Amino acid sequence: MNSSLDFLNMIKNGDTTSRKVPVRETATNARSVQQTASTSPVRESSQGKDIKASSKKAEMKSVHGGTIAVIDTETNWRDEVMSIGIALADEKSFELKDKRYYIFEPEVMIGGYFSSVVHMRGLPEIVCSRREAMEGVKEYLRSNNVTRILAYNAKFDLGHLPELAGFEWFDIMRLAAYKQYNSAIPDSLPCCKSGRLKTGYGVEPIMRLLTGENGYCEVHNAVIDAVDELKIARLLGHGMEVYECARL
Repeated sequence: MNSSLDFLNMIKNGDTTSRKVPVRETATNARSVQQTASTSPVRESSQGKDIKASSKKAEMKSVHGGTIAVIDTETNWRDEVMSIGIALADEKSFELKDKRYYIFEPEVMIGGYFSSVVHMRGLPEIVCSRREAMEGVKEYLRSNNVTRILAYNAKFDLGHLPELAGFEWFDIMRLAAYKQYNSAIPDSLPCCKSGRLKTGYGVEPIMRLLTGENGYCEVHNAVIDAVDELKIARLLGHGMEVYECARL
């Protein structure tokens, strides 16, 4: 298994990925990682190490509120966001805690490939302008102490949601598409030397591999898909520390 650094450098040096919907494509993006080492000749006592470790945990807890968000968007014929779905989850168990769904007007009126499932019976929705929706989204995330957002092919969603650029973003697909991180990928499927599947690493085929449900199909409703993408992250079984190699 490659280390996270090797995997990150591999992505940085040329791997490309595609959106779960065939018409949307984007190149992966990676941030460089720097390693630092202590040069102090003074040996710490075990008590000092314990104090530092406790301080570090307290610092991380204050930065991250124990809740993450998975976000999905749907776009209209003009490639404008017409809906956004948010699934909140516990950052350790990845279990769903809450969800919220916004529909943008007038963008939704333009229509899009999946307009037929924008409004669904029994699914709570908030219909408003994009400005009002994004203010609501940011307040919703901050009130739940969310600082980290996950998405499947997150580069696409972040690129369409500049209002959320202040949050930390991570790409579920960067783990789901690689044998190093997805044990459900069988040896029979062709992979690149990097470990990435050559084809078939959108939401539908990955969910089918992870669940064994060969009839699974995406709904292409933003909030329902966000919940499904959270399920993928949960089934992959990795903690948030592993997602550092999938940070945008």
